[in-house]
Amino acid sequence: MIEEMRLRDLGVIAEAALPMGSGFTAITGETGAGKTMVVTGLGLLLGQRADSGVVRAGASQASVEGVWVVPEEGAVADRVREAGGELEPIGGGSAELYLSRSLAAEGRSRASVGGRAAPAGVLADLADALVVVHGQADQLRLKSAAAQRDALDRFAGDAVRDALAAYREAWDGVRALDQELDLLVAQRAARAAEAESLRAALAEIEQAEPAEGEDVALAARAERLANAEELRSAAAVAREALSSEEGLADVSGLVGEAKRALERTGDPVLTGLAEQVADLGYRAADLAVELSGFLADLDEAGPQELAAVEERRAVIGALVRAHGSLDAAISLLDTGSARLAELDDDGDRVERLTLERDELRERLDAAAGLVTAARTEAAARLGTAVTEELHALAMPDALLVVEVAPGPESASGRDDVAFRLAPHPGAEPRAVSRGASGGELSRVMLAIEVVIAETDPVPTFVFDEVDAGIGGAAAIEVGKRLARLAQSSQVIAVTHLAQVAAFAGNHLSVVKAHDGSVTSSSVQRLEGAAREAEMARLLSGLPDSDAALGNARELLELGRREAPQAV
Repeated sequence: MIEEMRLRDLGVIAEAALPMGSGFTAITGETGAGKTMVVTGLGLLLGQRADSGVVRAGASQASVEGVWVVPEEGAVADRVREAGGELEPIGGGSAELYLSRSLAAEGRSRASVGGRAAPAGVLADLADALVVVHGQADQLRLKSAAAQRDALDRFAGDAVRDALAAYREAWDGVRALDQELDLLVAQRAARAAEAESLRAALAEIEQAEPAEGEDVALAARAERLANAEELRSAAAVAREALSSEEGLADVSGLVGEAKRALERTGDPVLTGLAEQVADLGYRAADLAVELSGFLADLDEAGPQELAAVEERRAVIGALVRAHGSLDAAISLLDTGSARLAELDDDGDRVERLTLERDELRERLDAAAGLVTAARTEAAARLGTAVTEELHALAMPDALLVVEVAPGPESASGRDDVAFRLAPHPGAEPRAVSRGASGGELSRVMLAIEVVIAETDPVPTFVFDEVDAGIGGAAAIEVGKRLARLAQSSQVIAVTHLAQVAAFAGNHLSVVKAHDGSVTSSSVQRLEGAAREAEMARLLSGLPDSDAALGNARELLELGRREAPQAV
C-alpha cells in the first residue's frame, strides 16, 4: 500500500505531498493542473523509463519519493535486502519501504531503495508486487491475446497456476532435449571426424609412451653425446689432477702431505685444521670417482646411442608439435579417452535422448490438457461474473464471453484465449479489440479487475481516467465498483467525474496557481465544504453554484451510504 508520495519539480508541480492510505483515493483537478503527473511520478517510482521532458521548466531536476507499507518478510522484502536496502518495521508484521527517484534536466536518473542507491531496474522488479496501473495504454493492452490469457489465469488461481507449473517444467525439458538432439544430428559428421582424429592421436601417444620431462632430458643427453671428445678430455684432465693414476703429483697427494705436516706439530689449532684438510681430501676423492663414472659413461656410449637419442627426440618432438607441449600430450591420454567414449556413444545417445524426449512429451501433453481444462472451466465462470458486473456498470444487455480454443504450443500452454463482447441483444460477440468503444473497454477492464480481485487481490490499483468516455449512471456504477475493489486493495483513481469521486474515502485535489510567469500546482486533501465545492466544479464548472453544491452534497451522501467500507 502506498502511504504517501512527494513530488518536486515534476511537470507543473513545484512541490506536493499526497497522503494516500488504505481504501479508495480519488485525485481530481482542473485540466492542465497536473493530475497526470501523479501517475507519471508513480511510474518513475516503479522503474519506468525516465523522460527528462517532465522536469519542471527552470528546475535542475525532478524528484519523487514514496513510502510503501509492505510485509516485513516475503518477496518484496527479500528483493529490497538483496539490493542493500532496509525496511522500517512498524509492527504487526508490516514495515515501511522508502523509494525515491530523481531525474536531472539533462537526462540522468538516480534511484534509491530502502535508503540505498540502486539501479532503476530494482524498482521495476518491485513494481509487479506493489502496484497494478491502468490507463489508456493498459486498455489497449487488454485487447491483446496475451493480456486476456493472463487475466483468465489470474482469475483461475491455483487450478491453472499448478497445472501451468507442471506444463512449463515439461516444456523446458522437451525444449532442452530437442536442442541437444538437433545439435547432435547437425554436428554428426564433425563429431565423427573428431572421433577419428582423437583416436589416431591417442594411438600415437600410447605407442610413444612419453615420460614427463623426457623432451628436456633427451635434449641434454644429445648435447653431451655430440660433444663427447671435448667432454672426455676435460674430465680426464680434471680426474688426473685430483687423483693421478700415473703416479704424478695430484690434489689427493698434496692434501695428504699437508694433513700429516699439521698433525706432527701437536698444536691443537693446527691439529683441528688438519681435520678440515682431511675433509678436502675426501671431497677430492669423491669428485675423482664421479669423474671416472662420467668417463666410463662416455666410453660406453657410441655413435649408435646418439642416433638412438635423436630418433627418440624426433618421436617426442612430433608429439610436442601436435599438442603444443609434451605435458599436453600426456594429459590428453587422461581426458581424451572419456571424450572418445562420448563421441563413440553418439548413436546410442541419440536413441536414449529421443526416448527420454518422447516420455517427457507425454507428460507435456497431459499437463497441457490439465491447463486447458482448468482454463475452460474458469472461462465460463469469468464470463458470467464479468457480464454481471457490466450489467451493473450501465451495460444491462452486454454479454462477455471468454473463449478458450486450441492455439500454437508455447511456454504458456496450447490455448488461445479471447474475450468477446456483445454489447447489445442479438449482437454476435466480437473480440473486444473490435467490438468495444473506449468507454465500454474501460468498463470491461474495471469489471474484470473487480471480479479477479476476489480470487487474486493485488496490494494497490492505480486507475488513470478509467472513466474516460462514460458519464451519468454508468459513472456512478464505476465509482461503486472502485469502492468495492477498495475493500481488498488500495485504489487510487485519477478522475474528472464527480460521480466517481463521490465514492472515495480520501479525496485529493491538484490545485493550479498562476503568478504570471511560472505555473505550479499543489495537492490538497479535501473535506467538508472544500470537497463539496470541488464536486460542484466537477459537475458544472461552477464551484459556487447553489444548484451544483446541492447536487454535490447529494452525490457525497450517496457515496457515504452505498460505498462499501475498506477492510
